[in-house]
Amino acid sequence: MDVLLHLIWLHTLRVFSAAYAATHYNCNSPLVSILPQSSFQSSSQSSNSFAAHNAKLNRRGGAGGWSPMVTDRDPWLQVDLRDQMKVTAVATQGCSISSDWVSRYLLLYSDTGQVWKQYRQEDGGGTFVGNVNSDDVIPNKLSHSMRTRFLRFVPVDWNPSNWLGLRVEVYGCSYKSDVADFDGRSSLLYRFNQKSMSTVKDVITLRFKSRQAEGVLLHGEGQRGDYITLELHRGKLAFYLNLDDTRQRFSSSCVAVTVGSLLDDQHWHSVIIERFNKQVNLTVDSHTQHFQTQGEGDSLEVDYELSFGGIPLPGKPGTFLRKNFHGCMENLYYNGINIIDLAKRRKPQIYSVGKVTFSCSQPQLVACTFLSSSSSFLSLPVASAIMGGFSIRFQFRTWNPDGLLLSTQLSPEHQRLELLISNSRLLLTLHNFGQQLEASAGHRVNDGLWHSVSLDTRSLQITLTLDNEAASTIEQWEQLEARGSFYFGGCPPTGFQTPTLAFQGCIRLIAINSQPVNLNHIQQGLLGNYNELQFDTCNIRDRCLPNLCEHGGRCWQSWTSFSCDCSGTGYSGATCHKSIYESSCEAYKLIGSSSGFYSIDPDGSGPLGPALVYCNMTEERVWTVLTHNITAPVRVQGSSLQKPHIMMLNYSASAKQLRTIITGSEQCQQEVVYNCRKSRLFNTKDGRPLSWWVDQGGERRSYWGGFLPGVQQCSCSLEENCIDMNYFCNCDADIDTWANDTGVLSYKDHLPMSHIVIGDTNRTGSEAIYRIGPLRCYGDKSIWNAASFYQESSSLLFPTLRAELAFDISFYFKTTANSGVFLEIMGHKDFIRVELSSPSVVTFSFDVGNGPAVLSVKSHLPLNDRQWHYVRAERNVKEASLQVNQLPLRFLDAPADGHRHLRLSGQLFVGGTASQQRGFLGCIRTLTFNGVTFDLEERAKMVPGVSSGCPGYCSSSSSLCHNSGKCIEKSSGYTCDCSQSAFGGPTCKEVVSVSFDRESSMTFTFQEPFSVMQNRSSQASSARRESISRAREDVAFTFITSQSPALLLTVNTFSQQYVAVILTHNGSLQIWYHLQTHRTPDVFSPILSSLADGQIHRIRIHREGKDLYVQIDQDIHKKYTLSSDAELILIRSLTLGKVIRRDNFQEEVLLAGSKGFIGCLSSVQFNNVAPLKAALLNRGSSLVTIRGPLMQSNCGALADSITSKNLRGNTHPQPSQAKDGKESNDADSNNFMSRQLVTTFWQPAATFWEECWEHCPCNHAVFFYSMMKVCGFRYISYRPKRQVTKKH
Repeated sequence: MDVLLHLIWLHTLRVFSAAYAATHYNCNSPLVSILPQSSFQSSSQSSNSFAAHNAKLNRRGGAGGWSPMVTDRDPWLQVDLRDQMKVTAVATQGCSISSDWVSRYLLLYSDTGQVWKQYRQEDGGGTFVGNVNSDDVIPNKLSHSMRTRFLRFVPVDWNPSNWLGLRVEVYGCSYKSDVADFDGRSSLLYRFNQKSMSTVKDVITLRFKSRQAEGVLLHGEGQRGDYITLELHRGKLAFYLNLDDTRQRFSSSCVAVTVGSLLDDQHWHSVIIERFNKQVNLTVDSHTQHFQTQGEGDSLEVDYELSFGGIPLPGKPGTFLRKNFHGCMENLYYNGINIIDLAKRRKPQIYSVGKVTFSCSQPQLVACTFLSSSSSFLSLPVASAIMGGFSIRFQFRTWNPDGLLLSTQLSPEHQRLELLISNSRLLLTLHNFGQQLEASAGHRVNDGLWHSVSLDTRSLQITLTLDNEAASTIEQWEQLEARGSFYFGGCPPTGFQTPTLAFQGCIRLIAINSQPVNLNHIQQGLLGNYNELQFDTCNIRDRCLPNLCEHGGRCWQSWTSFSCDCSGTGYSGATCHKSIYESSCEAYKLIGSSSGFYSIDPDGSGPLGPALVYCNMTEERVWTVLTHNITAPVRVQGSSLQKPHIMMLNYSASAKQLRTIITGSEQCQQEVVYNCRKSRLFNTKDGRPLSWWVDQGGERRSYWGGFLPGVQQCSCSLEENCIDMNYFCNCDADIDTWANDTGVLSYKDHLPMSHIVIGDTNRTGSEAIYRIGPLRCYGDKSIWNAASFYQESSSLLFPTLRAELAFDISFYFKTTANSGVFLEIMGHKDFIRVELSSPSVVTFSFDVGNGPAVLSVKSHLPLNDRQWHYVRAERNVKEASLQVNQLPLRFLDAPADGHRHLRLSGQLFVGGTASQQRGFLGCIRTLTFNGVTFDLEERAKMVPGVSSGCPGYCSSSSSLCHNSGKCIEKSSGYTCDCSQSAFGGPTCKEVVSVSFDRESSMTFTFQEPFSVMQNRSSQASSARRESISRAREDVAFTFITSQSPALLLTVNTFSQQYVAVILTHNGSLQIWYHLQTHRTPDVFSPILSSLADGQIHRIRIHREGKDLYVQIDQDIHKKYTLSSDAELILIRSLTLGKVIRRDNFQEEVLLAGSKGFIGCLSSVQFNNVAPLKAALLNRGSSLVTIRGPLMQSNCGALADSITSKNLRGNTHPQPSQAKDGKESNDADSNNFMSRQLVTTFWQPAATFWEECWEHCPCNHAVFFYSMMKVCGFRYISYRPKRQVTKKH
């Protein structure tokens, strides 16, 4: 249905396009060359020879163009086209025979020549490229045409060696329209010929402009509950549509589809509504929403009439249920009927309510824009007031949560009045001889809407009124008078300074003491003073429309930029593009993870979200297990083909996620356990299936494992062990005893099973019991998909890529070459290129229309060392980044108002370039673009100079190095670099364990503040990043203890933040996050049972922003939400065991820290640091501080010993009972752990002890025993040949 609907829409749009093209087949005629001199105006002219009317393209009269005065602060050239025209392109030249030209300019348009709006291309770019000399004509085609009468060219840059000069041409055609003007109390009713109108398809088009943020444009309803309503609400278009759903009535509870923003800007906006049955397209300007409407029917049934401009109250003409539209509409069509034309011709189908006129004569409200948050201001003189004091009124709109709106000095002296936006509220402050009196108003006044402010001091109180809210007041003792000037938006450099940011936004309708202020006089220099202002326009933009935050990220904006809140999305980055999860269980194993539940993102940064799976890593293969909702065996009785038993399986992943996981796996399978008694799978007479299953594509399947699709047999037939060899399934023998036809489905294209249907259990004694196992897959085909390039002129070609707004490219490479291009893709001007530019430098370069941008990462070690190196490049509308191995990321911020769309048309070249020069020599694997992995091996089979796979020990899927260890190629073999792993040994599999006693502690001090290990391309971007959290921690460790409370691990920062993992007094685990020092910490208890049980426990903690994921062993998985997404700023140290310094720990953490930790810790990992291993390898380092005894050990052996000891019972001599019972228990725990440690880890020492006891002088044995006591071992759990007594 969706495909059919899409085809119908395409056909409809093509018909409309063809008709429109027939009318405007040549809409590129020059419009300026025929204009009279009076059509040209300018901000100034340097002389009569450079007057505005000389600015026609190729004009050589006068001085051959327009040029303003050198003192002109805001130069512009204006063209009046004399009527509404459709404009499709513009072109510019410099002044004839001169060095004056404009290299970049803005284009503004207006219906009246008073209120202007900046034209922006579809990708958001608002600056047009101009000239580089005086005579060449530089055309600029508009990405979308505009309907306007006035155009204004505003130079931004010009010849830096001389001055600016301009000649212009505008291309387009005439534009005719039918216009209706609604005054806020009027409407047009289109009445049907019959009682009701029922339609399955509707097309409604119109254009409108308004200065009001509220108002109904269209409404119709029917008695059965259908309705259709289009209205302006808070400057956006809200669309309500319901089809035959009596439960839904037009009310505040109805959900609207919202499109557009800032539509009350007094400029024309186009609307197209297309409906076919329940499917709807709603387009406002260039933004389209596709959705399916509510209701049970497919037709829209409207009674009597459609209303345009308001919702009249039945029986009461001129009264309305909701606020009416106040503005103009043009070219209003309902299913091909021209409503305004019928109204103009007074046709009987149209009934007018109130006054509707047929010309657009809306009064224009002129505004000015404050451009800079640091230097914009407008100063106006104080006007005299009749009654003393003063009053000020104005309207403003902004996105910024802070900014100074108004300030003035007062009489008597040393007093000042300030009105500012603070934390999105209005705050009025009277500075009075060192004191501050305040009043506030409003809530979230930075919502982009117009807000009215009134300030009055003409009585013994200061009154602040916002919109229609109740007034706020500040009482005063005497009449206040303003002295000097009123400063709007900011202060001049020589005036009094405030720490508040200047206002960025729009202001209009300024009145001082009830006298309106003429903004034109200010611009002409006749009134007041100003800086960094733009007149005649409110240049506000909604940077969150469209929402450029991906994967459901929430968009926040200021006047100059936007940011994305990625909390809870599973993605990170400036636009929530990068997945925080690995793509497969295989990838998790490569980074050192163990079996457990994980979220995997099978298409990375693609549109599919993460899926929760179980990764089984206990076997040689890594299995991905996807469960469904039917896990227990199901008994079936009484089913037949007419009334079959049907069970639907719902998996832990969506259908698209399942398909992606299956496609990317080497092999998948699903077990079906089927037990039957007098229940057949196939009809024994004609072979028709009596039971079957349905695959993920909806196709019926009747094979039950062991055979290829289409063969209606069971596993016993393949194995030749069916009960009755006359049948291909055991169940088909139809016997009274239980039979089994269990099988494993393994044909990937049909997996997983979505339904199972049982149809033969309705006979006496018939029944079946089945159980459907989870989907199990192994192998990640993408990880080791590689190609070898051994000719510089050879490359792999792939189709062009769509990467307009965001893309990421990642791959691994190894080479011995000094340089070479990894990949390149070109457009007409745009391009992407990633290359090894020197033996130690990787470079990422691209161009989206703002000029080439280059990012480079330099390694301190050569990258052409025959080892695998990781590269990831990303570009989005906010920034570009480049990552190489574990080196600090490099970032480059995108221009604030530059081009956004990357337009590529050429093929993707991998291993070379289109010019066949600078090709790459070496291996590339795991090449991924926006979550899609390229099959390099298959493509390499067809290209000379390239071969599939990559030679070397480290180039296969076999896990030579484990737990994040890096495989290093050698001339004859390989070695494993375990420096980034918490494990050791030749293959990074040996557990690094250390035994602690009560006084033991190990502190690892980070060599540099950890949070500043990311270098950036510009310091200016750091302030912006405060709102974009990149906070992430990965913590993992294993422990054994019988002690509680205990401190396992703590991380401290220089800014008094900390993370602590403790065992409470009852042995339960607690995780403390103290990210904001002025707030109480977040505390989480994932498990209430005791972990101080002498067993091995594995803890994994992962944080991404506010999301905290905790895994305990393999069976406990919890997700929590932190109160803050703040980063750990300037990480100082990580401590294991007893904490000496108190810092700002809470009491419970202090108690655990004072008790220390008695037991064994192993495999400790914090992000990319393995502190426990670092401590053992660098005992003399200044970065490692050790207190008390630490001894390398084996936690697994210790756990076995403790378990064995608990089973046998404690036969060792007990310490004397302490007076304090609690202290005695702690001591006993300490002694017990110590005895076990001696038994397990000191067997060589025990042998020496026995020999020493037999043959050495007593003082030697006493010395050895003393050394053991120093190490914390007071009792020995084995019995030597001679009894040890305390007197020795």
